[in-house]
Amino acid sequence: MTKIFDAARSATAVVLALFFAQVLPAAAQDYPNRPITLIVPYPAGGGVDAMGRLVGQKLSVALGQQVVIENRGGAGGMIGTRDAARAAPDGYTIAMLLTGISLGANTGYDVNKDFAPIGLVASTPIIVDANPSLPAKSLAGTDITVVTYKGTAALTNDLLGNHVPLGFNTIPASISNIAAGQLRGIAVAASARSAALPDVPTAAQSGLPDFEAVQYYGLAAPAGTPHLIIERLNKELRAILTDEEMKKRLIADGSDPAPSTPEEYAANIAREEGKWAGLVQKLGLKLE
Repeated sequence: MTKIFDAARSATAVVLALFFAQVLPAAAQDYPNRPITLIVPYPAGGGVDAMGRLVGQKLSVALGQQVVIENRGGAGGMIGTRDAARAAPDGYTIAMLLTGISLGANTGYDVNKDFAPIGLVASTPIIVDANPSLPAKSLAGTDITVVTYKGTAALTNDLLGNHVPLGFNTIPASISNIAAGQLRGIAVAASARSAALPDVPTAAQSGLPDFEAVQYYGLAAPAGTPHLIIERLNKELRAILTDEEMKKRLIADGSDPAPSTPEEYAANIAREEGKWAGLVQKLGLKLE
């Protein structure tokens, strides 16, 4: 009797496998046939939001379906990222991920396991901004009290209003204000100066050697999304990022285009998450 049951169960498994082998590729080949939601896990108006909207607009044209931006900010990006990780793996919900987005203690997801990387979009170094009223013009000998923000939009507004004198910001959120003289760039946390802000020194040149912090933007889908869909999205994303006008736009905004394969983006996620998690452990920081 047991043998009969095992044989029946095996036969059922084979039938189901054949069914999904036929249905999933068919759905992937028909993809997309309705709007796609792109979750940006930060508030509107910041650097991640701007990047998401730019990429979403270009993907809408390339895919022939509207890409709808949903800002789900909060908890340093963890709320929106968790929502994306739990979405149906059908290619109709994707997310804009950012370096270090899984460093909290109770995120509810594992960015290395719960996502299918689509591809890198761009990278940008962190910039130290100051309100022009701040006398300091370098990082040497500075004591800083850290105040956390939900996103770069709120931080930039408070820098402009001189509610905080100094901030670790992103170049896309800073560049126009620096050009207008409303903010002053103290340093970029990279090994070389930014092509968009050549007058702003590196952290090493500003008195803080070996300080590098680069943010990587990328697109990902929930784990289990069919490979054919991931390949389609990656193909369109890479075409967008290698377009000369798009490259100029990103560079002018202070970002470096970073087209990649899904595998290369997966390696980047693992490397960056490991780097920052190791630093948190080394410093004994407690993240909520």
